[in-house]
Amino acid sequence: MTTQTTLVTGFLGSGKTTTLLHLLSQKPSGEKWAILVNEFGEIGVDGALFADSGATLKEIPGGCLCCVNGLPLQIGLNTLLTRNRPDRLLIEPTGLGHPVQILTLLASDTYQNWLTLRATLCLLDARQLSQPRYRDNDNFRDQLAAADIIIANKQETYTDADQETLAAWRRASANDRDLFTVSRGQVPVTLLDRARTILRAPAPGAGHAHQHAAPRSGLAALRLPGNHGWRRALNQGEGYYACGWIFDSETQFDTLGLLEWTRLAPVERIKGVLRVSEGTLRINRQGNDLYTETLPQPPRDSRIELIHPQAADWNRFQSTLLKLCLS
Repeated sequence: MTTQTTLVTGFLGSGKTTTLLHLLSQKPSGEKWAILVNEFGEIGVDGALFADSGATLKEIPGGCLCCVNGLPLQIGLNTLLTRNRPDRLLIEPTGLGHPVQILTLLASDTYQNWLTLRATLCLLDARQLSQPRYRDNDNFRDQLAAADIIIANKQETYTDADQETLAAWRRASANDRDLFTVSRGQVPVTLLDRARTILRAPAPGAGHAHQHAAPRSGLAALRLPGNHGWRRALNQGEGYYACGWIFDSETQFDTLGLLEWTRLAPVERIKGVLRVSEGTLRINRQGNDLYTETLPQPPRDSRIELIHPQAADWNRFQSTLLKLCLS
């Protein structure tokens, strides 16, 4: 029996992780599910979010699954399929990735006896359709063009103008495909069994690459004795820059100060899972949209990632963040 496999794409902040968590909440108790997740940053915040989801997790942080002829994807995929043999596999590429190469690999003869590729889902924040920096981005367009089903997420934030823009875009570019409008990633699990409709993926846009050079000096290279305490990691590519921090399990943050720091930070994207006095604080911010959740159980460690279309003064962000550490 083959593994039912679904690719869940979407640009930065479209709600892929929230959608996957909702889908996982609908997992039948007798089924084995697995997640293969790739993040643009090096820290791996999504992995922390999925840690207690009841599914087997494989992380590929710091880049794009489709780079290097799909080698990182193949290694992670082969590991999950041969060792875990899940009934269902959900793949979440980075929001800055091109999906075409991934789909080509998944549909190749190599995996014909291992997996059944189902309809590709693409999460879309329809507000971005009216913004040229998103609408004209090759990755943004490629993800939508390669999807069998479009999920217009965050509908509670749409204005009448956004709704009209979405309808016009659909008439021009996606009239032959199903489009669902949802809030907070509330996607029905039945969509995972939908068959593919786009059997021949469109050609990808411009080529791309990521940089992963580890800093050798300065604050980014700082290591505390025994590699305990905290560390920082940087990444850039596709016109975006990322900086992330990971803190040990003993580090606790000031809740109100952390929320204010997150709200005011002049960057486009922030995602984090951090230890606070109340337990775990989950942070998810895209532009001015800020979603938070507090859980009673503390996390295994604390992780936070910032992404921005321009290089930022990461040292200044870091200095303020460290002042919010209570222990």
